[in-house]
Amino acid sequence: MKKRFHDSARRALMSAVAVSVLSLGQAGFAQSGPNAGNAALLKVTAFKQAVAESVGEDEGIGTFYRARNFEPIWTSGSDEDRARRLALIEAFAMADDHGLPRGKFDAATLKSRMAQARTGRDRGLLELELTRTYLEFAHDIQSGVLEPGKIVDGIKRVLPRRNANELLTRLVSEDPRAVMRSLPPSSPEYARLLRAKLKLEHRIARGGWGQKVPASSLRPGDSGNSVVALRNRLTAMGYLQPSLTQTYDGAIEAAVRELQEDMGLEQDGIAGGNTMTAINTAPETRLQSIMVAMERERWLNLPEGLGQRHVKVNLVNFHAQIFDDGKLTFQTKSVIGQHRPTHETPEFSDVMEHMVINPSWWVPRSIIASEYLPAMRANPYAAGHLEVVDASGRVVPRSIGFSQYSGRNFPFNMRQPPGPKNALGSVKFMFPNKYNIYLHDTPSQHLFAREVRTFSHGCVRLDDPHDFAYALLAKQTSDPEGYFHSILNTRQETQVDLVEPVPVHLIYRTAFTSAKGQMNYRNDVYERDGQLWRALQREGVVFRAGNS
Repeated sequence: MKKRFHDSARRALMSAVAVSVLSLGQAGFAQSGPNAGNAALLKVTAFKQAVAESVGEDEGIGTFYRARNFEPIWTSGSDEDRARRLALIEAFAMADDHGLPRGKFDAATLKSRMAQARTGRDRGLLELELTRTYLEFAHDIQSGVLEPGKIVDGIKRVLPRRNANELLTRLVSEDPRAVMRSLPPSSPEYARLLRAKLKLEHRIARGGWGQKVPASSLRPGDSGNSVVALRNRLTAMGYLQPSLTQTYDGAIEAAVRELQEDMGLEQDGIAGGNTMTAINTAPETRLQSIMVAMERERWLNLPEGLGQRHVKVNLVNFHAQIFDDGKLTFQTKSVIGQHRPTHETPEFSDVMEHMVINPSWWVPRSIIASEYLPAMRANPYAAGHLEVVDASGRVVPRSIGFSQYSGRNFPFNMRQPPGPKNALGSVKFMFPNKYNIYLHDTPSQHLFAREVRTFSHGCVRLDDPHDFAYALLAKQTSDPEGYFHSILNTRQETQVDLVEPVPVHLIYRTAFTSAKGQMNYRNDVYERDGQLWRALQREGVVFRAGNS
């Protein structure tokens, strides 16, 4: 099976290492002479003892090696072991392409360790070192370099790490080169991000996007040096065909509109403040976003996939989407949590089980303590749109007063009954989780006209919740709209279960692609990507193209 590489330099690297990798074992387990049998037995015993001692507390590794009586998969002289060693060395050449830490997977260092292994014990220790290196490489490229929750509290993801025994079993039962090639995420989005990364690295190496536009705003009809700089910048960015125009003409206006669409900006064809900021953003900054997006996509590389039908909410794109068989089938604008530590919408995945039509809003304890109770202590009739409810569900008269209570000892709940002014609007979509996050309608429809929509306490508000409900219900009723409104018109709070629960993924992507592969960029509204990029740098991730 032939391995295809991106350039001739990589092929040269492979031919240079192949001889030394394939010749491992020349010190061998086999010896000649009268004591050959005893020597070989001692060497094998020392090897197996070293392996047994080194598996440590890693249950997956231990299970794998115990099942094969601690026989090697890397360090014998067999053709199979040589093929696995070579496949691992070849795989290291992918590390830079995928934005993995530079120097962490170094062929020269590994070759040196191989050359130094002479005794049985040396071989045993090398065996486990190769195993752990392979597993570390597999984890990094398959499910992420970082432990995101340790860096950003709002990222609540559990990384989809594959079991060590599973990864090692595949390595001995399948073609090792094919196994290595299968490790990165297979999603179309990851493939498009990878292509965009390589393309942008090439552009940066050739000088980037050229001179920044020396103007705060330009519009159709303008002319002069700033328009020439805008023309040249848009051409370098791929939005405009080369021309000699010095006037902000129709072609430039169309290019600006296309860029605005890719940046999530108002598509007015005018290079105003936000648009000019996007145009003048350095390609190195965009490359950072792409590399962080690739890391984030690895976190979503779930063994079971995202779901044949699933909901995806890209928080910083301010949209909620439904996908069926990998295709976008519905999309609506969204509002997310405010940029405050207590209000930012977390990132996680869960499963939507039901919707509630005509919902009540049960006020979270944190909001009661911070917003409503202080007002009610001063005036018991404050927040009159809310009911105060005891543990039995009975409404508590406001006349009792609340001055004796604090956020810690307040014994009641607070509820807003269903109705046109309810904070949740007419419907909410539930994927029960410990963060108390869900999707819902809202009476504050004017907020959807904003470009940046960070206004909620943490839940995700939808611009077209009824259409969203119809799309979900279409799988289980022939008339989803009629069914929905027959319940809505009762004005009674009603739970409607989804016959087929739907996975929901709340993600955060400042860089993502369209189905055609065009890069889209959004602002880092919660400043999470900046923290992740600095963490990747600490791990050793760098720009291959360098700065320019």
